[in-house]
Amino acid sequence: SRKYGLASVAVVETGNNEDDIPRVLGTYAANMLSGHLKGKILGFTSWSVTLREMARLMPIEVNSPVTHVVEMLGDLGSPTLQHEATLATSQLSYALTADPVFLRTPGVARSSSIRAMSLTDVYVRRAMEMFDRIDVAMIGVGPADFHGPLEEHDNFFKSEQLAEIRTQGAVGQILQRFIDSEGRPIKTPLDDLVVGVSLDQIRKAGHRMLIAGGSSKHESIAAALAGKWIDTLVTDVGVAKYLLNRTS
Repeated sequence: SRKYGLASVAVVETGNNEDDIPRVLGTYAANMLSGHLKGKILGFTSWSVTLREMARLMPIEVNSPVTHVVEMLGDLGSPTLQHEATLATSQLSYALTADPVFLRTPGVARSSSIRAMSLTDVYVRRAMEMFDRIDVAMIGVGPADFHGPLEEHDNFFKSEQLAEIRTQGAVGQILQRFIDSEGRPIKTPLDDLVVGVSLDQIRKAGHRMLIAGGSSKHESIAAALAGKWIDTLVTDVGVAKYLLNRTS
């Protein structure tokens, strides 16, 4: 943890089935964070399977200091996934007796002009104006490719766009903002398509947490750590071993 500048690390035994990792990590995080979240504005990655599990299991906290749970990225995935993301934001807000702030617009716009049009919506603007004041950011990471249940037509980038970004050195993404193996941001025209928090805004957040695991996220978690994008990590034994092998 010293090497990566982390304030807190938890390594959780999740068993041999990778499909169990989101549930186990989400359960652990709900118990770990109950009664310990500080700050008023919590930025939430509602499409993260692990964070959705956490939200579902978070105990109700009557005296929580959190006043708003704001989604940090617009809609990704199918309508069913979007519904599940909305439900998770609602569940977490309810548990923390906070107001949910939804970002109901495609997370990846078809063009920069369509993105600009979505920003004229008063509710979209309200959510995005909170990004500069996030006290706790629960971020999501993944590979610079399709991942989880995402497909090409799901409010997402095209195969060609993702292939191009990988040729520029992208190994992962933080809320659809791409980074290289050292965690350095990769500036591309794709930035102008994302309706969500920027890397600069994540950097400025008071407290940045990553609750994620699984072999598909090894490189992206390592990159997020190398760039010091997070200060708290909850992950599985496989990721921990991967990170230790990289540093030894």
